[in-house]
Amino acid sequence: MEAIGRHLLLEMWDCNREILNDGEKITQLMSDAANDAGATVVKSIYHEFNPPGITAVAILSESHISVHTWPIEGYVAVDIFTCGTVADPQLAIKGLLEVFEPKEHTSVEIKRGSPYIKGTMLSRVNSEIRI
Repeated sequence: MEAIGRHLLLEMWDCNREILNDGEKITQLMSDAANDAGATVVKSIYHEFNPPGITAVAILSESHISVHTWPIEGYVAVDIFTCGTVADPQLAIKGLLEVFEPKEHTSVEIKRGSPYIKGTMLSRVNSEIRI
């Protein structure tokens, strides 16, 4: 087993601010991204904040997508977590980039539940935290 899931983190700066406080549009974007990735949306919800911003979550059969926006800053943070081998979170990025139109973006993918992560710096740092 390589990993139980794949967790993609996407950060976008200087985005199209017109859509960053539109919960319905962002919910549709998550659905489109899930379809692009080969995932199935079970349920979606969003919350509008004041000062402006949106947190939206799509529960997937394969896990979840979340989008967090800061319209004043033009910043968007996206998490796409998929389990299994059918959905590919990398395929969800293109459509999000096209709609949010960031001037800059970064992404990183983390293998979740991988036995190869055990003993790495990532797991050692987190295992030192005690509750």
